[in-house]
Amino acid sequence: MDSSERLIKGFSKLTKREKITWVAERFHSKPEEMKQLLSSFNHDDADLQKILDAFSENTIANFTMPYSIAPNFVINDMAYAVPMVIEESSVVAAASASAKYWMSRGGFKSTVISTTKVGQIHLTCNQDDAVLRQYFDKNKKLLQASCKDLLINMEQRGGGITDISLVTYNEEPDYYQIRMSFETCDSMGANFINSVLEAFAKALIESHQSTFGDKSNLQVVMCILSNYTPECLVRSEVSCAIDELQSVGGLSPVQFAHKFKKAVRIAEIDPYRATTHNKGIYNGIDAVVLATGNDFRAIEACGHAYACRDGQYKSLTHCEIVDDTFRFWIEVPMALGTVGGLTKLHPLAKISLDILGQPSAEELMKITATVGLAQNFGAVKSLISTGIQKGHMKMHLSNVLHQMKATEQEFKMAIDYFADKIVSHRAVQELLDTFRSMNGLNKENKTGA
Repeated sequence: MDSSERLIKGFSKLTKREKITWVAERFHSKPEEMKQLLSSFNHDDADLQKILDAFSENTIANFTMPYSIAPNFVINDMAYAVPMVIEESSVVAAASASAKYWMSRGGFKSTVISTTKVGQIHLTCNQDDAVLRQYFDKNKKLLQASCKDLLINMEQRGGGITDISLVTYNEEPDYYQIRMSFETCDSMGANFINSVLEAFAKALIESHQSTFGDKSNLQVVMCILSNYTPECLVRSEVSCAIDELQSVGGLSPVQFAHKFKKAVRIAEIDPYRATTHNKGIYNGIDAVVLATGNDFRAIEACGHAYACRDGQYKSLTHCEIVDDTFRFWIEVPMALGTVGGLTKLHPLAKISLDILGQPSAEELMKITATVGLAQNFGAVKSLISTGIQKGHMKMHLSNVLHQMKATEQEFKMAIDYFADKIVSHRAVQELLDTFRSMNGLNKENKTGA
């Protein structure tokens, strides 16, 4: 097919069926197979599918992910079964195991430290710095008043603008920033913050021109919230006497505690280890964020920026041993919402919040941070004892068997066989080849099809 035939104008105006046909016939090796598969990933409920299609543009199907539950989380003496959406093997199992482990040791304690979010108006102006600052200090209350219609509902809920300041940067001449702090209650607040910023910026330009006339050269570059919210912070922790810890992988409780502490310390000083360490934390955090209809990309971006706030990328979790007490904790920023966005629109997000007891945004922050801590505990516990691959590959065994089109009989045989053995792709293939050979299966039906 000529390359020009793979280009199109007006793709967004096609019906879903037309979009599928166009893509299938030009880009897929088996067009009819693609059409049939995609049709099975669209809901029979037309009204529900219409809602899902509206979440994005040019949708042709729903991409499904496993929706799981991690039980036995005790957070601030309250029991939770936590919804998690993730495709990586062993994540939910590890989180559940950690929850059960700490359930009998007092559970998790979690506290929201602060909930401040930030918006920025980026602007240029070659006016004398002192003159601009004097103008801004004199007029910022009047400028804030220009946003009153946007602020009414939020202020009635206890939120709104909490601070406005003019920031300068020596690195970029004539560049200024108006930094605004917000409290958005149970809303993540992105649309609210951006609307307020744009209204404030419009009033700023008009006021500056009115004040300085032809001498006004203030220009707004852009208005946007920041996903870096270091003051929207939550802490979650576990602690117990060292002798209450289990012996694991031949390690006594004392040995386990000190080896665990050393592993976390390595992630505090080595960015190579810290990156993988924190990725494991976000295995847990992202799964809850997705399940509740929040923005996992914003949460991760903020967390990784926070991890290098001192100039070096470091672990988000920490461990200490004081007076024979083991303490492990996480301090992480996250701007979550339980109203607005997809939280009340996506059917499964609504179910997730109901399962969690209709939490406030602060309560959801506590739950989500706790799952990240639990995930990290489970990963480090495995790393310093049995090794990460033993548990991970056992969970991955099912995926490997599906990939090799194993039959139900072969599934049972493989699971029994690998009960006390290390799983690898090659080992599974060799086992299936041997089993199929012994049972007289030829190459044509060797896949179990």
